Amino acid sequence: MQPAPSGPVASNASPHFASMNPIILIPARLAARRLPGKPLAMIGGAPMIVQVWRRAVEADIGPVAVAAGDAEIVAVVEAAGGRAVLTDPGLPSGSDRILAALARLDPAGAHDTVINLQGDMPFVPPAVLTACADLLVSEPGCDIATVVAPEGGLEDRSNPDVVKAILAMDGAGRRGRALYFTRSTLWGEGPVWRHIGIYGYRRAALERFNAAPPSPLERREALEQLRALELGLTIWAAAIDAAPISVDTPADVAAARAHADRLQGPTQGDER
Repeated sequence: MQPAPSGPVASNASPHFASMNPIILIPARLAARRLPGKPLAMIGGAPMIVQVWRRAVEADIGPVAVAAGDAEIVAVVEAAGGRAVLTDPGLPSGSDRILAALARLDPAGAHDTVINLQGDMPFVPPAVLTACADLLVSEPGCDIATVVAPEGGLEDRSNPDVVKAILAMDGAGRRGRALYFTRSTLWGEGPVWRHIGIYGYRRAALERFNAAPPSPLERREALEQLRALELGLTIWAAAIDAAPISVDTPADVAAARAHADRLQGPTQGDER
């Protein structure tokens, strides 16, 4: 494992977030169950993890680092000009990985807010990250912030791979307090909100969450955010217009490359 990075992580936080000191951390490892090696998949002329890092930097919320489970990921991020820290590849979850990286990057605890961006969203709009972080500014009682989007189609309602968020929405219908998350089909009429795996944590909430064992509802639904609710932590969600493209399968890689081609024109060979 590489030596811990020396010195504090420099802050470039937007003035909008002056009331807190956020950092964006992107967990990534090569041993993904459905798509091994996916952080290094070439999309739009760069490894996917580099594309995700670029989107995080563009959000201008605060400093950005990759919490890597493998030296190969560290190498490509650093080659692109980014910062990465090598963590134990055996860590069981992304939240464990970002907490381990945070302990090495910021042992003094200067960063009181952590945005956890999944490493498989190469086209995530920076405004989505801003919407997530903004909840921690505008909702003082929010321990954990996240993001939801409208269902992509009626088939999402019965698809257990599409996690649904049950929210008490505000009057404008653009944010809400989370009551539950489920893989089950919801009963009755009304909007169905698809949960997007982007989180903003107050640091104390992240530490409390990671210190707790998996909870009964978490084990039942295989959804770790339910552990937070069972601990009594408050989760708020910001509603966005559409779910960002995520990459979990070989078919997703092909679709992401095609999307990159549409955005910037086709590339050649291995540069795709």
